[in-house]
Amino acid sequence: MTKASRSANRETYPYRLQLRSQKYAPVEVEMLDLTGRDPVRRLVPLYFTTVHGNPFTDRTWSGEWVKWRTKAGWPADPKQGGFQALRHFYATRLIANHVDAKEVQRLLRHANLKTTLEIYVHFWPRQDRVRGIVGAILQTALTQKGTT
Repeated sequence: MTKASRSANRETYPYRLQLRSQKYAPVEVEMLDLTGRDPVRRLVPLYFTTVHGNPFTDRTWSGEWVKWRTKAGWPADPKQGGFQALRHFYATRLIANHVDAKEVQRLLRHANLKTTLEIYVHFWPRQDRVRGIVGAILQTALTQKGTT
């Protein structure tokens, strides 16, 4: 692609996007918004819906995931390449990035914190690492006291 054709392509992009939005208009769906303190029902424009115009659910995504995974040549074993494996990856990345256990529970939509901890407790840092941190701080304080 030449520089001139890329430039022309960029100029028509908003127009093409507008045409696509007219052809594939979002579907207005009433959904429960749980992001605030109190649940609120809102009309939400969805671009990705089922063939019946319903929002994608966990089960819908799981079905689509199997199709996508197969096309991509991923393992057929659900334990290695299934949607649950993707969910598990998401959870462990949250934990590795120091997200609070209660927030991980909320994001995974577990009914209670106990479920989250039973499944993922081995991914949270061990207590001896915390003791090591405290020990390092105390060692630094002793070293500084000896030099003054």
